[in-house]
Amino acid sequence: MEKLRRNERIGALMNVLTNRPNHIFTYNYFTDKFNAAKSTISEDIVILKRLVNKLNLGHIETISGAAGGVKFVPQMSQNQIKEFLMETCEYLSSTDRIIPGGFIYMTDILYYPDIVNNIGRIFASYFVNKDIDYVVTVETKGIPIALTTANVLNVPLVIVRRNAKVTEGPTVSINYVTGSTKQIHTMSLSRKAIKEGSNVLIIDDFMKAGGTAKGIKDMMKEFNVNVSGIGVFISTEHPNDKLVKDYISLLTLKGVDEEKEKVYIEPSKGING
Repeated sequence: MEKLRRNERIGALMNVLTNRPNHIFTYNYFTDKFNAAKSTISEDIVILKRLVNKLNLGHIETISGAAGGVKFVPQMSQNQIKEFLMETCEYLSSTDRIIPGGFIYMTDILYYPDIVNNIGRIFASYFVNKDIDYVVTVETKGIPIALTTANVLNVPLVIVRRNAKVTEGPTVSINYVTGSTKQIHTMSLSRKAIKEGSNVLIIDDFMKAGGTAKGIKDMMKEFNVNVSGIGVFISTEHPNDKLVKDYISLLTLKGVDEEKEKVYIEPSKGING
């Protein structure tokens, strides 16, 4: 490959690192890719570290040793998180989102790439030090935010199905009770999906009483894995006593007044600093 100028290498380095966050690239990978000496790449990384910190994009981490290298850890500042969550609340507070029964329409939000990418970055920042091996969600609406979270953490996504599929091979199925309606539902997961002893992060789009999250936790017991955390995009203020206790919610839906056509939603306490 033709040798690149420093500014060209730094741009290319940033592109490689951000396209695969939390993945450790060896220095040899970059020396071969850019036809440059290791000392040159090391100097480029130092410059890139300063740039990433200055722009509040996260941080570049270098790992020493035989298995070492460099990786990009995306992060959002508290001000960036606050601004994003407040903007999202404004979107969701629109009166035309009110659905009969005291619900709000949010499917479009969950499929808008820029929004779900930011949600994934926020969740990943809270759980990046938990040694997560898998992100787990249940089909279907939670899949986009779970996928972006898994992408930032650089781990596989596992999707628990409502019904077993023949293409999944042997599966584990359990019955669980929804926390709000007390209805009995079934969820299933392929026996090949998760390795025993792994650490998993449960991600879901919405929590009312926590029945689905508890169902996934119970499912994880069947696989002998550790649930290291639960992240929820929106949780309702009531009931206050959820079926799961240790979870992070980005937004809290305090209520929907159909008569006054008002949605009361705000960033959850402790999330936006």
